[in-house]
Amino acid sequence: MAAIAKTASRSHPRRRSELGLILVGIVVVVFADVLAYLGTYNKFPPGLGAFVLILVAMGLAGNLANRFLAPEADPVILPIVLVLDGLGYVMMERLAPFEPNSPHLAGYQALWSSVGLAAYIGTLLVVRRSRDLERYRYLLAASAFILLLLPLMPGLKDSPEVQLTGVYLWVKVGPVSFQPIELSKLLLVIFFASYFVEKRELLSMATNRVGNRMLPDLRGFGPIAIAWFASVGVIILERDIGFSLILFILFIAMLWVTTGRFIYIVLGLVAFAIGTFVAAHILSQLNVRIEVWLDPWKYLTGPNTPGFQPAIAEVMDGRGGLTGTGLGLGGAAQIPVAQSDFIFAAIGNELGLAGTAAIVVAFTLIVGYGIRIATRARSEFAKLTALGLTVVIGFQAFIIMAGVTRLLPLTGITLPFVSSGGSSLIANFILIALLMRISNEGADPVQTAPPQVMGSSSGFSPASA
Repeated sequence: MAAIAKTASRSHPRRRSELGLILVGIVVVVFADVLAYLGTYNKFPPGLGAFVLILVAMGLAGNLANRFLAPEADPVILPIVLVLDGLGYVMMERLAPFEPNSPHLAGYQALWSSVGLAAYIGTLLVVRRSRDLERYRYLLAASAFILLLLPLMPGLKDSPEVQLTGVYLWVKVGPVSFQPIELSKLLLVIFFASYFVEKRELLSMATNRVGNRMLPDLRGFGPIAIAWFASVGVIILERDIGFSLILFILFIAMLWVTTGRFIYIVLGLVAFAIGTFVAAHILSQLNVRIEVWLDPWKYLTGPNTPGFQPAIAEVMDGRGGLTGTGLGLGGAAQIPVAQSDFIFAAIGNELGLAGTAAIVVAFTLIVGYGIRIATRARSEFAKLTALGLTVVIGFQAFIIMAGVTRLLPLTGITLPFVSSGGSSLIANFILIALLMRISNEGADPVQTAPPQVMGSSSGFSPASA
C-alpha cells in the first residue's frame, strides 16, 4: 500500500503538468477556431460555448485516463496530439463550405476524433502490460496480413475513394469506408519487435568473409527478401507507394537497431529502389506521379490534369509567406483535396511559414519523446515496439509533408491527427496509447524491471548491438 501511495503522489506532478498543457492547447484551438470563423463568415462561431465544453471534456477524459491507467507516462505527448487534432478540426470547419461533396466535413472530423480518443482510453484499459502483446505475435501478423488484403477482396473494394483515386486502400462496409492498412501497420510493429528480439543472434551473426570484412549469415537476408516482395506486392496490387514505403522503412529501421549492421540499410534501400523502378514501369499511375514530382507545370493544362493539384498547392503554400494570409482569409479552399492530401499546404497558405514550422516542431517533439520512451523501456520487446511506433508516425508525417513541398513524390497518405480520415485518427490514437503504456512502464518505480533479453540495461543503440 505504501508503494501504491508513493506512486500516486509521484503521478500528480506529471498529470498536473499534462493538464496545464492541455488547457493551454485548448486556448490555442479556440482562438484559431474563432479567427477562422470570423475570416470565413465575418461573425463569431455559433455554439462557441459548447465547442469549448467539448474540448475541455476531451482533454479531461484523456488526462483522467492517463492519471488512473498510466500515471507515470510522459506528460507532453497527449497535449501535442490534442492540439494537432484540434487544428485539424479548425481546418475542416474552414474548408467545409467549399467542399460540396463533404458538407459535414467538420462534424465527421469531430466524431472520429471522439472515437479516436475512446480508442486511446480503450487501449490503455486493455493493454495493461506491453509484454502481453508479445504472446500473440503470430495472430497479430496473420491479422495484419488479412487487413492488407481486404482492399482487394471483391465486394469490399467498391468504395468511392477507390473509384476516384484508382488506389486500392479503402474497404467499404455499408455506408462506411475505411483503410485497413492503418491498423495493420500497428500490428506489424508488434510482430516485427517480437520476431527481431527472438532472432537477434541469427540476424547479427557474421559468418561470411568478403575481403577484410565479415558479413551476416545469408539466412539473415531472408526477412529482407520477404519484406521486399511484400512491399512490391502492395505497390503493384494496391497501386500505392506511400504505405508500402512506410512499412519497408519500419522493417529496415527496426532490423538495423536490433543488429547494428548498416549493411541491412544499404541492401534494403537498394532493394526498395529496384522494386519501385520495376513497379513504375508496370503501373502507369506511379510513373506519372514521379514525372509530376519532377515537373508538375509540364502537366498543368487544366483542373483535371495530373499536375494541377501539386502546382496549385505549391503556389498557395508560397503565397502564405512568413505569417500567412490569416485563418479564413486565404485561398486554402482553392487547393484541391485540401482536407486530406494537401492539408499542409492549406496551413501554409493561411498560417504561413510560422504555422507549418509549428506543425513540424510538433511532430519532431512526438518523435523525440518517442525515442526517449524507447530508450527507457524495461524490455527489449518494449524498446523495439516503441521505436517502431515512433518510426511509423514520424515517417508518415515526413513523407506527406515532403510530398506537399515536392521534396519527395506525393504519396497521398494522411498527415497524422490533422488530415481528415476516421481510420487514420483511430489508428494514430491507438499508436499514442501504446507509446504511453510503454512510457508508464519505463518510468514507474513500482514495477520491477524484467531481465534484459539483449543489449545493455541503459538503453539501446545500434552501436551497442
